[in-house]
Order: sequence, then C-alpha cells, then structure tokens
Amino acid sequence: MSSAGTVDRTGLPDFPWDSLADDQELARAHPGGIVDLSIGTPVDPVPAVVRAALAGPAADIPGYPTTHGPASLREAIAGSLARRFGVLGLDPAAVLPTIGSKELIAWLPTLLGLGAGELVVIPELAYPTYEVGARLAGADFVRSDGLLGIGPRRTSLVWLNSPSNPTGRVLPVDHLRKVVAWARERGAIVASDECYLALPGVSDPAPVSVLHPDVCDGDHTGLLAVHSLSKTSNLAGYRAAFVAGDRALVSRLLEIRKHAGLIVPHPVQAAMAAAVADDTHVDAQRALYDARRVRLRAALESRGMRIEHSGAGLYLWATEGRPGRDTVHDLAGQGVLVAPGEFYGPAGDEYVRVALSASDERIDAAVERLTR
Repeated sequence: MSSAGTVDRTGLPDFPWDSLADDQELARAHPGGIVDLSIGTPVDPVPAVVRAALAGPAADIPGYPTTHGPASLREAIAGSLARRFGVLGLDPAAVLPTIGSKELIAWLPTLLGLGAGELVVIPELAYPTYEVGARLAGADFVRSDGLLGIGPRRTSLVWLNSPSNPTGRVLPVDHLRKVVAWARERGAIVASDECYLALPGVSDPAPVSVLHPDVCDGDHTGLLAVHSLSKTSNLAGYRAAFVAGDRALVSRLLEIRKHAGLIVPHPVQAAMAAAVADDTHVDAQRALYDARRVRLRAALESRGMRIEHSGAGLYLWATEGRPGRDTVHDLAGQGVLVAPGEFYGPAGDEYVRVALSASDERIDAAVERLTR
C-alpha cells in the first residue's frame, strides 16, 4: 500500500495531459514535425467491414436504440470472447454495450452504489480514471498490487488491468486466481480492464481474461470484464465498448443506465457487431503494433533507456533513472512527445510511457531521431 485518499466529488485532479502543453509546443517546433507518442489514440484506418456496417441499414433507424442492444450484438460479443480469449459459458444477457470504456470505468463505482467509507483498490501504476471513478463516487481508494498490503479493511471493488496501461505488464493466471478467490471471500467485486487483451505481443505468460475458466473455474459471480474496440479495431472515435461477466451485476448496471440514458447509438451497435465478428482486421492491427514495438524499443534502448515489462499492450515503459519530466522535455526537443510516468501514480516518477499508436512513417521518424 503506497497511498490512499478520500475526497469529495469536486476534488478531481487536473487533467494530466493538459500539463504537457509546453513540451507539446516544443515538439511541434521540430523541423520534421512532431511525433506524438503521448496518447494511445489509434491512427490506422477503420476496417472496411466496420465502416460498411456503420453506413448500412442501422444508419436509417429513426427510433431510439435499447440500452442493452439487440440480442444479435450480445451474442456476437459473447462469441468473440469465446473465440478470441477462451471465455466459455458467457450468457449473452450478461453483456452490456457501453459508450466507450472510459465512461464506464469512471462511473462504475457510482453505478455499483459505492460511496463514502467504501474502498476501491487500484493498481500501483494505473490508468488515471480508476482513481477518478473512486473520487466521483466519494469512495476511498488505495494503490496496491498485492493483497497483503490492503490489510483487514473491507474492500468493495478491486480493479485489475492486464496487459497494463502504462507498463504492458501481464498478470499470470495464478495471480488472477488469487485475486478472485480473495475478493469472493470478502464479498468484493473484481473489475478487470481488458482493453489491451487482444494485443498480447511477445509476453510470456500470455494475457488471460478474468472470465477465463482457468481463472474463475467458469463461475463469473462477482466479476466484470471491460473491453474496448478502440485499440484492436481503431474505433476510438466510435465510442464502442462493452462490459461482461456476472449477470446480476450487469443487470444492475443496465437498469441504472436505462434511467440515465446511457445508450450506444444504432449505427455504432451495428459497427460493433461487425467488428467482433471479424478477426482478420484484429490480427492485422496486432501485427502492426508488434512491428512498431520492436523498432521503438530498439531505438529507446540505443540511447541507454531501460525498458520494463512492455511485451504486451500498446506502450513501452521506459526510464533513464532520473525524473520522467526531464526525459519528456529532452525527447520533446527531438520532436518526440511522450507521457511522464507520474500520470499513472507516484511509483512512475522516473519513467515515461511511449505509445505505439503512430503511423509507420512517424514511428520511423522517431526511430531516426532517437538513434542519431
């Protein structure tokens, strides 16, 4: 346990990326233009099969969509989880489309009814929205990668993220099993952010869903898996994601989201169905990121940087053994913008996160600058 906090809903931190404005301008001033590796936003084309579905019959439905989405979409999602990740026995009724994954992560503690005095556990190094979600609910939070560090206090929600943002770390099956068993003994919910699960890279062990039978023995009680189509299908602009797992928990989320009007539009639902039904574009996108990972990693290591984890997911986690902000500034001077590790927690102060989400031309420009 390294830090904890309790704040009211007005006590949100500043949006981290706003603090990069000066270094962004410095990188933009480079004669060859900026190579922006600070944000994991996709740059490759939206798959043709998805664009066709978006512009198809669903684009001419004037009525309201349903919050739960059609059975055909939920069945397609359940089928993709079985086919791609070995998640067996998932009830399509326990699948719920969401307006991207970030909004669900930010509001999940609130949607689950958490509040003052309840504890949310987030990873030591974590996507900032896990903390924001606890703050929005008025709940306590603690950063911890180990169960022993949490102590005897009653826990309501445990976040997992494998492969990790920012580190690319993959949690082995044994660790996931221990977390699930620990949470069930205490009546806690486990929410697993799996938006990078389809980007296994060269990681050993390979990433596994919390809903996989090797982790949960086929029992999804108390478990939620959050998936995004932003990375693997280049649908960040579509705001296309879903949550799946415990049918009772998903039903609870569904009822609240109905009242709140949190609904994925008809055309996006159709696009999602097309994306989860087609594995070819996912394989092609994975290959692009893997090739970019190899080139960027070699370039960073050539300048003496140490890379930790980073075998899977969408990022390289790198350090020069000095404040990460200094590394950010020096790289910006070369026209390469990266994110300081402090965005993801105090343990990241000496690191930077380098995204693979740039075109091959921009990746090659970065490699050329970093290896001069």
